[in-house]
Amino acid sequence: MAFLTRRDFLKGMAIGAMGISPIVRADEVPSFEQRTFTYKRVGDLEIKAQVFQPPVERPNPVIMWIHGGALIMGSRASVSRPVRDSFLKAGYTIVSIDYRLAPETKAPQILEDVADAYEWLRTQGPGLFGVDTSKIAVLGSSAGGYLTLTCGYRLQPRPVALVSFWGYGDLPGPWYSEPSEFYRRLPLVAKEDAYAGVGGKPVADGNQNRNGRRDFYLYCRQNGLWPKEVVGFDPHTEDAKFDAVCPVRNVTSEYSPTLLIHGTEDTDVPYGQSVLMAGQFKKHGVDHQFITVPDAGHGLSRGDRGLVNAAYREAFTFVDKRMRLEGR
Repeated sequence: MAFLTRRDFLKGMAIGAMGISPIVRADEVPSFEQRTFTYKRVGDLEIKAQVFQPPVERPNPVIMWIHGGALIMGSRASVSRPVRDSFLKAGYTIVSIDYRLAPETKAPQILEDVADAYEWLRTQGPGLFGVDTSKIAVLGSSAGGYLTLTCGYRLQPRPVALVSFWGYGDLPGPWYSEPSEFYRRLPLVAKEDAYAGVGGKPVADGNQNRNGRRDFYLYCRQNGLWPKEVVGFDPHTEDAKFDAVCPVRNVTSEYSPTLLIHGTEDTDVPYGQSVLMAGQFKKHGVDHQFITVPDAGHGLSRGDRGLVNAAYREAFTFVDKRMRLEGR
């Protein structure tokens, strides 16, 4: 059996779960300005959004980006470069949001943060940074892809388009609720070490104690504890309590148009998660596309560069087409 090194694991997490993909040439990076806003306060915790804007005439169209990191790690700074650059070059503003992280905050409250961020963007964005919020698209990777998929049934008015990059819709499934063979190839994390890196006050920036939070994630995957620790319910005895937080259980004909992108050899979020979502979209007649990248891992790592670049181009096209449709 092949064993992963800790260095390989951390590198994979940085590229995949955080949504960072270094495939854009330096001479293709557009100029932009960044500003940071607080969109919500919970006690003394400020939850922030980072706004990326190109130097173009406003109001400009806007997308909301949701970072990955298993709902445990990551921050608003982790915006996929291909996504960032393609949309900025086309004159879009990108609003990348933080949200409270698990296990200090459980998934139902994290979903509330996403909804509050969307409402803040929709109502305050035009005045604060000059965007047109009559139409908003939401995109995210990994756990951010999961949160993006929840927007298809939880938000009003619904986003005009969603893009889930290697996301998931079934939280209590065996892939998360049973020990991961893939992650058990790494040296096992001791319980006391895992919990030493988390706990206490709510956190909304995963850069705080980054390695400790990664150890906690690894411990959860090695022991099948992610649903219980992150969502707050036991998947073996409280399955019905997952209904409200599982996109795959909430697809209707009213669901937002959605693009799914996933690699077939993803060892962190199984390719089958997007297959499940695509099946529900087809069943309910939802406008959707499903792009498969053969042999690619999490974050499309090891995928054919041409196919990976084509997937990112299609993500832009999918969103841009629906943002420009009349009557939405």
